[in-house]
Amino acid sequence: MNPPDAGTAASATIGAAARRSGVSARMVRHYEALGLLPPVARTDSGYRLYGEPEVHTLRFIKRARDLGFSMAEIGELVGLWHDHSRASAQVKRIAQTHIDDLARRIARMQAMQRTLEGLVACCHGDGRPDCPILEDLAGAESQASKAA
Repeated sequence: MNPPDAGTAASATIGAAARRSGVSARMVRHYEALGLLPPVARTDSGYRLYGEPEVHTLRFIKRARDLGFSMAEIGELVGLWHDHSRASAQVKRIAQTHIDDLARRIARMQAMQRTLEGLVACCHGDGRPDCPILEDLAGAESQASKAA
């Protein structure tokens, strides 16, 4: 039996829902397994059928992933999105916590960048075997093994 019309707005197969939402079919299944999407109807032959609400939720999840929210945060956000009696303070708290985490990660990456820029500036980059980059990398391990 062929799958139902994949292009209808009322019900779409997983492939059509994936295309319309911009996520892969594998991720649709993953989001379902995590409970981010409610179980969907199936045809007699077992094909999953996704309506516009599920596609909209998939787009919401994709946008949240694009902004770097964790799956746990996305789960909270999806729940709040569907809860029309929510307090926006809950949503703001999640977003602010994520901003704070991003700021910490950016600061760590900038510190790594500065360290590497300093090491690259000290490296002659010629035919000589001595290399301050490798010495620094080896020094970190040597210091750790001395401490043990």
